[in-house]
Amino acid sequence: MRKLTTNTFITLDGVTQAPGGPDEDPSGGFTHGGWAVNYFDEGMGQIIAESLKEPFDLMLGRKTYEIFAAHWPYATDDPIAERLNSARKYVASRTLSSVDWQNSQLLGGDVADQIVKLKGQDGPDIQVHGSSDLLQTLVKHNLIDEYHLWVFPVMLGTGRRLFADGTIPTGLKLIDVKTSTTGVVITTYQPKGEVEYGDTEFEEPSPAEVERRKRLAEADLAASRSS
Repeated sequence: MRKLTTNTFITLDGVTQAPGGPDEDPSGGFTHGGWAVNYFDEGMGQIIAESLKEPFDLMLGRKTYEIFAAHWPYATDDPIAERLNSARKYVASRTLSSVDWQNSQLLGGDVADQIVKLKGQDGPDIQVHGSSDLLQTLVKHNLIDEYHLWVFPVMLGTGRRLFADGTIPTGLKLIDVKTSTTGVVITTYQPKGEVEYGDTEFEEPSPAEVERRKRLAEADLAASRSS
């Protein structure tokens, strides 16, 4: 079975929208586009190049596909462009009727079902770059085998976030971590299974704790009645 990995630039407060420039994705009135650009250093470029050395397929959402297709085919003398241009690309979109970037094909039908089928076929691992809307579907259906999260030392307060409503509670195992000279923390996680819960309370709660829980229960009951 093929492995599906994500490569996501993310702010400290979870925003993934428009890391590459102000015109990349201003939807929703987003005004912080380009927040990642000035944090890149040589080491980060080397990590990206290394991740593209082995054969891979790409899976992209509609917005990221359009951004990539308007850039990488026109980049010259760039080894990263060569790798992305030559890779097979699967595009998840309900609105596009065709995809013109070389080696691209639309995913028809139910996207989650199509991805399950692709993962079960022979072929190279599948990389997802950007594609924050598509990532919500992948997370919801537990289809991600490895998260590569590039956490930038910036907070924006607004914008689309990676882990939104619908995220399945999942434990993660840290596989690797690196730090750039500019403070970007580059982490690799694999799903570990269900979240392991614990309890720091005394075996027998104190009277104050009993009273606190009672107040919470009463507040929840009042809120449910008012709604």
